[in-house]
Amino acid sequence: MEYAGYEQLDFERRDHGILVITLNRPDKYNAADENMHSELSRVWADISRDPETNVAVVTGAGKAFSAGGDLAMVERLSGNFDRVAHMISEMSDLVYNMINCEKPVISAINGVAIGAGLAVALLADISICAEDARLGDGHVKLGVAAGDHSAIIWPLLAGMAKARYYLLTGEMLTGAEAERLGMVTMALPKEKVFDEAMAVAEKLATGSQPAIRWTKRALNNWLKAAGPIFDQSAAYEMLCFMGPDVLEGAAALREKRAPHFPSASSTLAPDGQVTSDSGRGIAE
Repeated sequence: MEYAGYEQLDFERRDHGILVITLNRPDKYNAADENMHSELSRVWADISRDPETNVAVVTGAGKAFSAGGDLAMVERLSGNFDRVAHMISEMSDLVYNMINCEKPVISAINGVAIGAGLAVALLADISICAEDARLGDGHVKLGVAAGDHSAIIWPLLAGMAKARYYLLTGEMLTGAEAERLGMVTMALPKEKVFDEAMAVAEKLATGSQPAIRWTKRALNNWLKAAGPIFDQSAAYEMLCFMGPDVLEGAAALREKRAPHFPSASSTLAPDGQVTSDSGRGIAE
């Protein structure tokens, strides 16, 4: 299996069948544009078929793991049905291809992980995180429903009460707090994260491959059982891209200010129609 066709993911083979995958847009903090998102959606199926790989370790180039979805991509998605329809298909492929990958996946979360990047970080079978890394699902702050992975796995990892809090508020948490909540396998000083990931990878790569792979397959039935929850959340997220809030959310992120969502300044009229409160504009 060759990976020469990938442009924003780098691959390095190590001993014992360990494949290191690096998200490589360090100038953008490894934010996922359309190209990287597409590559992240299909790489896990390639790894699953790769006879030379026993374990995959995924990390980010530079200071970040991944800063989520590229803002320019978000703006291109807004109101574009064809792009939204394509994205919902890719989003499903990313989640289900990770779940169905025969080989164990370890994430070495070396820095900030948000959105699509956080999906990869948390859907990995083992997640080793820098204590000071910042993790979060900021979909609601953008003005879209939390969809790409959070509904399928956050309640399993952190419990429903914490999942509701962080997904409804969009607040960030540190790697140390994520470990305390059970969101990640372990949190370590940043300089130790990759070495620990490689040590765990070697342990898995030299173990009984059928036993490890079939254990992963059985455990991931918990995630497959939650598949309809993920499918619904992904559809709701993409539906939000057809509304006005996401444009304001993107503008607020660009301008580094609090958003003023149109939906938050609207009321329901007696006839059931949504009307804007008088005197309140987006730029307030």
